[in-house]
Amino acid sequence: QVQLRESGGGLVQAGGSLRLSCAASGRTVSSYAMGWFRQAPGKEREFVAAIRWSGSTAYADSVKGRFTISRDNAKNTVYLQMNSLKPEDTALYYCAADPTAWGPRVSMPTEYDYWGQGTQVTVSS
Repeated sequence: QVQLRESGGGLVQAGGSLRLSCAASGRTVSSYAMGWFRQAPGKEREFVAAIRWSGSTAYADSVKGRFTISRDNAKNTVYLQMNSLKPEDTALYYCAADPTAWGPRVSMPTEYDYWGQGTQVTVSS
C-alpha cells in the first residue's frame, strides 16, 4: 500500500506562486507514475500534470508554461511548482500514484490506484 500526503496549499493573490508537495510512504514510488489532479466545487476532477519514473512529464494545456512537476526519489516526494496563478486555478489539489499509468491515459483519474486527501489552493483576484 502507498499512502500519499499533500501539503503546501493556501491562499494566494493572482499572479503569485505556490509549491505543493506530495510525500509518499509505505512503499518506494521511484518507479511509479505520479500525477496531480484538481477539483473545483461542482466540477469533475481534472488532470493537471504527471511525471514518469524516467522523468518524462505531461501537462494539461491550461497549466503549460506556468506549472512544473518534479520528483525527488531520495525523499519519495513529488512537487508541483505553480507560478502565475489565476483565480481559475482555485481547487482542491490531489496527488496520485500508479505503478503503470502513462501514455494517452495518463490524464485519466481512473488510471491511478493511490490518492492523497488533497490540499486546498485558493487564488484571489
